[in-house]
Amino acid sequence: MTIEYKSDIYRLNTTNLTTTLTVNATTRFIVKEISIANIHNNTVDCNFYLNTTNGSAIFYHTEIAADTHDNAVHNTLVLEENDYLTFQANTSNVISGQISYAVLSRKNQNG
Repeated sequence: MTIEYKSDIYRLNTTNLTTTLTVNATTRFIVKEISIANIHNNTVDCNFYLNTTNGSAIFYHTEIAADTHDNAVHNTLVLEENDYLTFQANTSNVISGQISYAVLSRKNQNG
């Protein structure tokens, strides 16, 4: 098993659901942090969804105040094979952040 540490950034350019992180069929992700920054002068309503083969659910909801930041993961979030994250805000082009995670890969594993 291989473990690789990564960090990706995201920006919610639309008020539609936006896919931000997708796990492929041979890996799992352990998400340590999902930072959220609001550069708007008003409060923005944000929903963060975990999508699995069994369906999807909001794992974090926040009304993030103007010019502040938050963290959507307060412990860890495990994403299994083919899971993905989607985020949505009620205002476009004002929410962005970064996702820190470990990738656990079985790509070179025997058996």
